[in-house]
Amino acid sequence: MSQDSTASPSEKSTFDKLLDGLGWICTVITGVSLVVLTVIFGWLVYGRYVLNATPTWVEQVSLLLVVLITFLGAATGIHHNTHLGVSFFREISPPAVRRVFAIITHLMLAGFGAVMMVQSYHLAVFKWAAQIPLIHVPEGLRAVPITVCGGLVLLFSIGHLIRLARGIDDDADPVE
Repeated sequence: MSQDSTASPSEKSTFDKLLDGLGWICTVITGVSLVVLTVIFGWLVYGRYVLNATPTWVEQVSLLLVVLITFLGAATGIHHNTHLGVSFFREISPPAVRRVFAIITHLMLAGFGAVMMVQSYHLAVFKWAAQIPLIHVPEGLRAVPITVCGGLVLLFSIGHLIRLARGIDDDADPVE
């Protein structure tokens, strides 16, 4: 059960629906990327042991895909409240304190996402002129998923804060 179940569809704002759509797109991209990663590693094994010609590009492409999967998956975790966190103190606290913890958490996540977005953008620009060996794409491409993740973490955290302000999102543990 995701955090979206706390609000009925009629209570969802256009912004909530946009964030749900972005979360769905991230999930699809990470799923497709995972399938592509599996296929290219299958090609690596086939090429190495059957054709006796190892495809050298697989390692670099797989590194790009792992970065994409990791960071888009992390952003989606923020949206669905499935991100890694220590919730023990929040869960044993009274509802008013729990709400304060949720607000502080999402403010910190929003700040972290903003810093992550800006700094990884600078990294991408800095590394753009260099080429990744074997696949000949800009080295800065490795930082693009981090930049996108930072922006999404910022947006998803703002969405949680807006829902908390509207009294819709109680920031409950999705396992409950």
